[in-house]
Order: sequence, then C-alpha cells, then structure tokens
Amino acid sequence: MTRLIVAAGGGGDAIAAAMVDAALYGGASPAVVLTYAWDRLLIDPIPGPRRPADFTGLRPLTASVQAMSAEARPAAPSGSTLPRLAAELPHTFALIDPHHGAEGITRQLEELVEHLSPESIDLLDVGGDILARGDEPTLCSPLADALVLAACCQIDAPVRLLVAGPGLDGELPADELRDHMGATVLTLTAEHVEPVGSVLDWHPSEATAMLAATARGARGVCEVRGAGLPVPLTDEGPTVHEADLGGILDRNALARAVLATKSLDEAEGHSREICGFSEIDYEREKAAWFVGRPERELAPEATLRRLARFEADARGRGITHTTFRRITEALELNGNQRQDLRALLIRSRPEQYRAPLWYIPPTPLSADDTPPPTVRHGHPRTGPAPDPLLGGAPGRSFLSPSLPPP
Repeated sequence: MTRLIVAAGGGGDAIAAAMVDAALYGGASPAVVLTYAWDRLLIDPIPGPRRPADFTGLRPLTASVQAMSAEARPAAPSGSTLPRLAAELPHTFALIDPHHGAEGITRQLEELVEHLSPESIDLLDVGGDILARGDEPTLCSPLADALVLAACCQIDAPVRLLVAGPGLDGELPADELRDHMGATVLTLTAEHVEPVGSVLDWHPSEATAMLAATARGARGVCEVRGAGLPVPLTDEGPTVHEADLGGILDRNALARAVLATKSLDEAEGHSREICGFSEIDYEREKAAWFVGRPERELAPEATLRRLARFEADARGRGITHTTFRRITEALELNGNQRQDLRALLIRSRPEQYRAPLWYIPPTPLSADDTPPPTVRHGHPRTGPAPDPLLGGAPGRSFLSPSLPPP
C-alpha cells in the first residue's frame, strides 16, 4: 500500500506534496503524486498543459496513467519541470491528462485506486484558489483546480481536500478563504522543507517558495509575479487545512460545470462562461507577444545597479522579500537568465539570500546601492530554463511589459 496525493495546480503543488507527505506521514516510503505537466510560460513556451504524447521516456502505471522517469524528456519545443523532479525526489510523479476533461481524470483516478489500493488519498492545493466560487476578480488560474476537484468528487474512495499556505498563490487573500478552508491539520516547519530544499533552488514556483520560506520562519510581505503583487508572509503561511470536499464542490461553480466534460476544450468553454476568461487563452495571448522579443544583456554591474533601484522602489511599497522570478521580470531579463541572475545576486550579496526568497532590508546594505533610473513594472512572465531536463526553447524571450492579468 502507498499514499496517493493529487497536486491540484501542478508545478509547485507537486513539490508541496512532498513537503506535506513528509509532515503527515513521515516520508518513510515514497508516495505517488498525480500532477499536471503545466508549468505555464515560465518553463513551457506552448500554452496549456502537456499530455503524455509530449514526452519521451514515460513508463505506464495503468492503461491511462503514465509516470515520469529520470530519463523522461519533454519533446521540443515543450518544457516541463516534472522530469527533473522525478530525477531528484523519491516519489512517483504521475501525469494528469486533462485533454479528456474531468471524465478522463476521473478514469485516471479510478485506475490508480484499483492499481495502488492507497492507504490515503489527499487532494492538495497551495494557496487555496480551489476554494473559489469562480467570479472573484483576483482569480487567475481556476481551470486546473476545478478539473481535479470535479474528478476527485466522482471516485468511489474517500478523498481529503488539503489547502496549504492560504493566500500564498496571490489570487485569493487568506481572509476570504478562512471560512471555507476548515481546521488546521498541521503547521509546516523547516524540517519538512528539508527534503525539497535543493529543488527550490531551481524550480520557479513562487507559491511553494513562499510556503517553504514561511515554514523556515520568514515573515513580512513578498512581491511576486510581473504585476508585483504583495503577498503577506504570516504565521498562517505554513499552515495546512482540511476543507470539506463536497462543500467546496457545491461552492465552486466551475468545478460543478466541468463534472461531465470529455475534453479540455469543453472545460475551457465553461471557464469562459463562468469566470469570464480561460487561463489558456491568456497564455495564448502572452505567447504571441513573446515571440522575437530581444534579450537584455546580464551585465553584472549594470544589473546590480538596476536591482538597487528595484529594491528602493520595493521598500517604498513596504516589501520585505521577493522571488527570483519577480526580480527577473522586473529587470526585464529573459526567463532563461533567471538562474544566472540568481547566482549573480547570491554571489554578490549572500546576506540577502533567505532561501528560497530574496530579502529586501529596510535600508540598503551598502553605500554602493545608488539607484539608477526606475525599473518599469508590467506583467511579464519568465520563459523556459536552459536546463536539459526542463526542455523548452532556450533563447526565446518571455517578457511582456503590458499584458493585463486575466
């Protein structure tokens, strides 16, 4: 017997699954994590989630479920963080395929339950946007959550819905979630972060980075995404709550609408009707902007001067922390340059690295922090990393200073 964890949003939720598994079950044996290959445009230049045919080197678990292996690779020009997760973490990462709608995901879950006879099934969402009604103005990515919520409610097995780090995804504030996220199951600590610490050094997920940082004691306000959204880092950040699965399905209009969907296109249509947008449409629009945008040179001295100006502006907004993704976008660098930027910053100012976040002290740490001209703030997204395990299309710029959020 093993444990099955469904990572509601893919990406960083799969890493959080490893943290929560260590906290709840001790991590003595690997779990099976069912997750999307949907890294958005941070890593993958192709809009929407990847399907099994977009990878080589997968291994079958059931008739409709494929698992990542250390040898798996995304087929160019696609990108994915999952092969590297499979190489670095002991858990089995199985691929959600939403292209057959909620009915297809339900079938995947049913096959896994029959194949694994899991001792527990947890549906995990970092941030809590799975608790949304669907009409909230700050909601950005409801479709992935809605599909797995709908599927988990249709299998003949008990599923526990867990919300980690309420509000940390920057979509719904914790105050709006509190009445719906249920009792606190546990509070993550630095010990629970340890198994995924090295993964957080390269993975671009901001919500899971903040979850880990709050578990390690970080408190303040973290600025994230191209829009520069402020996310509070509080004592509530490292908490994990159990919510009522059926009650949340009743609340989530999009999840109810996609219950009988047989394709991703059909589910997208419901998202447009209920939420007013499809997050994949947003990705398509951004991808069109990104093609052919020039890459800014990562010149160390100039970059540090521009960083100083960004930090000065951030201090004025009450910001105490930020992510490397946010810095990359704010300095108008290519997503491929994020890891090089991270290395430059840590090498130059190691005292500001509060893993996995970047600390912005209340006053400049050195007299050399003379601000250059103001950095433009927009709504960019980083692009694919040049890691061979991630795939993607190195050299393409994934920055867009003017696209509005959905």
